[in-house]
Amino acid sequence: MAYVITEPCIDVKDGDCTAACPVDCIYEGGRTFYIHPDECINCGLCLSICPVDAIVWDQEIPEGQRHFIGVNKEFFGPDVTAMGSPGGWSKECSTALDHPFVASFEKAATAA
Repeated sequence: MAYVITEPCIDVKDGDCTAACPVDCIYEGGRTFYIHPDECINCGLCLSICPVDAIVWDQEIPEGQRHFIGVNKEFFGPDVTAMGSPGGWSKECSTALDHPFVASFEKAATAA
């Protein structure tokens, strides 16, 4: 695994990362994007363009966000989307489904 999309992307889905990715390894779920761990070539273009700093190199993920390594991996497996390894994102690969952690995630309320 190289890069991982973490909590700040949930319910934001800016999408600049998908346009920047040269191998189209970033896929759209219902509430967030996910990086396919087998398709990512570790180029870092997505990291440099993410406006909410949601993309993190897997070796530098803070302890409280480490579960997103599994979230990104498991999204492509049979228990979540059965998407497997599509070989590159396209609009047809988008889904309203999310990893169970993301689907049930509630963002903390912000102070007004």
